Amino acid sequence: MGGVTSSIAAKFAFFPPTPPSYTVVTDDSCGGKLCIPEVPRREDVDVLKLRTRRGNDIVAVHVKHPKASATMLYSHGNAADLGQMFELFVELSLRLRINLMGYDYSGYGQSTGKPTEYNTYADIDAVYKCLKEQYGVKDEQLILYGQSVGSGPTIDLASRIPNLRGVVLHSPILSGIRVLYPAKRTYWFDIYKNIDKIGMVNCPVLVIHGTADEVVDSSHGKQLWELCKQKYEPVWINGGGHCNLELYPEYIKNLKKFVLSLNKPKPATNGSEKAPGDTDNKNKAAEAGTTDTFDMRPDLPEISRNSLDSRLEKSKKSTKKAEKSRMSTDRVDRFRRRKGLVW
Repeated sequence: MGGVTSSIAAKFAFFPPTPPSYTVVTDDSCGGKLCIPEVPRREDVDVLKLRTRRGNDIVAVHVKHPKASATMLYSHGNAADLGQMFELFVELSLRLRINLMGYDYSGYGQSTGKPTEYNTYADIDAVYKCLKEQYGVKDEQLILYGQSVGSGPTIDLASRIPNLRGVVLHSPILSGIRVLYPAKRTYWFDIYKNIDKIGMVNCPVLVIHGTADEVVDSSHGKQLWELCKQKYEPVWINGGGHCNLELYPEYIKNLKKFVLSLNKPKPATNGSEKAPGDTDNKNKAAEAGTTDTFDMRPDLPEISRNSLDSRLEKSKKSTKKAEKSRMSTDRVDRFRRRKGLVW
């Protein structure tokens, strides 16, 4: 039955960028290390290939911060790959003072295999294993971040690890079917059954969702937050859509607040805890800049960084205006939306 479900997931939920936005090559001048020629070369970034338990080789990048307080494992959205996410990963590492590991699902970018629900579970497990074995990251130091469809593998892993530091859910979904229909029960063929797993997550959970999200209604984020064991004050970004939340000052401001709160001996619960107020923490923002908006460097091409994309947008109202893709104005993405290829 799992194979049938994965087949449905592949048809419904996955839309990897074609062609991939990057390549992976071996740099002989650096002792044979892997690198991505399409992005700026950085000494604080490792490029890796990891073998999953399902036999696929996935590409991952590890961004190091010299004064990291935690490590974040970031599961990106559907119509994006590492080449498109690279700049954001570097910015988040800098502003949050964390190490960050991002990866491509099977069948995305230069990762081998096909994108299926169960392959994504194996993918995130391989990255988690690498963080523990190669980088020495303990569960208590790890923050999982799932954006849109990435909330699926994120919540699945979080439900199996009892002592994570925290979880961030960015425009998350209750389940695949519930994006399209207000289903009252979970069907066997549904994918990413987050609604059934979120109650098994034992750490503080931050939910970030736009109130004007036309792709995944904010009710998904609200219901997941209500089902959390350890509720952290959620962030409902007024007017925010599905692909542009990073453009709002509330995004990075509250994300920083959450990460800082997790440095406390007792994590924030019930949405009542405030961020640390000591001088050292207040000065942390100065290192990463004084503003709460992203000022991306212009040395990278403008590329689409969409969140939860698939061929099912035809089910939604055809009169809805397509959003701008996250931090870009990619014409190919707008074409896909007009043709109903993404949701």
